[in-house]
Amino acid sequence: MSKKVVLAFSGGLDTSYCAKYLSETLGYEVHAVTVNTGGFDKNDEVSLKEKAEKLGVASYRFVDASEKYYNDCVKYLIFGNVLKNNTYPLSVSAERTIQAQTIAEAALEIGADAIAHGSTGAGNDQVRFDLIFQVMCPKIEIITPIRDLSLSREDEIQFLKDHNYEMDFDKAKYSINKGLWGTSVGGKETLTSRYNLPEDAFPSQVEKSEVSQLEIEFKNGELISINGETFSHPVLAIQKIEELASPYGIGRDIHVGDTIVGIKGRVGFEAAAASIIIKTHHLLEKHTLSKYQQTIKSQLSDWYGNWLHEALFLDPVMRSIESFLQDSQKTVNGKVFITLHPYRFVLNGIESENDLMYSKFGSYGEENLAWSGDDVKGFTKILSNSLNIYHQVNKLN
Repeated sequence: MSKKVVLAFSGGLDTSYCAKYLSETLGYEVHAVTVNTGGFDKNDEVSLKEKAEKLGVASYRFVDASEKYYNDCVKYLIFGNVLKNNTYPLSVSAERTIQAQTIAEAALEIGADAIAHGSTGAGNDQVRFDLIFQVMCPKIEIITPIRDLSLSREDEIQFLKDHNYEMDFDKAKYSINKGLWGTSVGGKETLTSRYNLPEDAFPSQVEKSEVSQLEIEFKNGELISINGETFSHPVLAIQKIEELASPYGIGRDIHVGDTIVGIKGRVGFEAAAASIIIKTHHLLEKHTLSKYQQTIKSQLSDWYGNWLHEALFLDPVMRSIESFLQDSQKTVNGKVFITLHPYRFVLNGIESENDLMYSKFGSYGEENLAWSGDDVKGFTKILSNSLNIYHQVNKLN
């Protein structure tokens, strides 16, 4: 009997190549699994199944892990206002962890001899997949054809053509990974330091020019309503924001960062919902959290984002940081008001019962209601004491 391999299948060029290569060149019985982390709809599910069957896989499975992805990961990226290098909402690096865990579970379930993914040898995803597999199913062999054979996209296209498999190879010039928390776009331009992605490289095209208003409501840091509409799960609220904002071309950028394997890399992305949610949530926190809650949370959030990016999601310290982030959200309640424009959005303000900018205690720069001028004189004298000692001892003016 043929050995069984579970293939992480997205339907793109890389995993299509892997499906053919694993069965026809290596002789494996290929069991393809697609893990939906919010980037596919019902039509995609049907299309992916057809692609997999056309490639000759022994079985195909579509697993919807969108809610797991939010519950285990995205929720904490929102709580932490996480933007890698102040730019990237970790759209792909976050979902790869959940996808890898789901693929590992499938491999264990069917008693697979091997597990495969379509990562190259130059990026982060190879480490993210490999590390999860090595922890969750250490006795199962890992096969990575694109990495092992050092293939170019042109090599993959020619192989598929030689094996009578047709797809939209022009579209395959760009590597596109779509998920709940954003879509990454890679192509020849992102392999350079100079060029931006062309407009047509992005899956969502700019279709709206008229300004519109958006109202987002949070409870304990989580989305509960959009423009007054409530949702049974935050995943649906995120998808609603994406639906409203992506036609404006909001959330596009190119991230430049350090890969896990030690080289610099660029990736384009569009993440309308993620960009808006992180900024609105952060604004609400500025009004509802204390000064030092924000300070400590910012530091821990940076670590959380970095460790997630670096494939260390399973480290127990991540659960510890998540506990802190969860606890910090008790007072993050209220509405945020936004204006949507082509390619940008404006944060107009918030309404919250937990707003610490409360007029009873004074108005910044206008009047003080909780202290006197003499109180401030005494406070300032004590506050300056250590600085006075330092400068007098060191005779610095």
